[in-house]
Amino acid sequence: MRLLLISNSTNAGEAYLDHPKKQIKNFLGEIPISALFVPYAGVSISFDDYELRVKERFNEISHDIISIHHFSDPVKAVESAKAIIVGGGNTFRLLKLIQDYKLIEPIRERVFSGTPYIGWSAGANVACPTISTTNDMPIVQPESFEAFNLIPFQINPHFLDANPEGHAGETREMRIEEYIELNRNTFVVGLREGTMFRVVKSKIELIGPRNARIFKYGQPPKELKPGDNFQFMIN
Repeated sequence: MRLLLISNSTNAGEAYLDHPKKQIKNFLGEIPISALFVPYAGVSISFDDYELRVKERFNEISHDIISIHHFSDPVKAVESAKAIIVGGGNTFRLLKLIQDYKLIEPIRERVFSGTPYIGWSAGANVACPTISTTNDMPIVQPESFEAFNLIPFQINPHFLDANPEGHAGETREMRIEEYIELNRNTFVVGLREGTMFRVVKSKIELIGPRNARIFKYGQPPKELKPGDNFQFMIN
């Protein structure tokens, strides 16, 4: 299994997919490939426009993509994919269409057989057992919250420490603490912007300039940095 799970597509002041593009290139390798792109999280952008946006960045690193929405049989497209790329946007919309097109098991099978998987934001969230730690509004209703379950822990992408001035509601950390109160056996990782997890077989590493924040019921949250051991979340 090979996964690259990226918190966010765009850092402030940078071009789209600029910060992870070198890691994407290293992950996919030097031999150019055409990967299958899943644009279903896009809501205010058409699938065609989303594809072009991602294709431009992938072409810069000598790779290419084609969007799954061009195929009359999405399952067959997955079964022949050389790599699977799942973009960000609204996680509920993404999961609903993945479920509607019966893609959960086909994508799981491909990934567990070694097909590389890259996802950012919502695309990282659907690699988890469920999408219950997304930040998105439920603008559509999927069949369930159950996702690809490629990893045994939950990711909260775009994790923020800040509590904006004048904000009297719950912080991101408080929301996650509510989750682990009712899901006591599950680790949740607050994946800060500019960071990502690379998973190869059973080895996991954090990449990027910031720490990850780890939540588990009954334990104080802890900060782990790139180079630290994250294997306990896999094992």
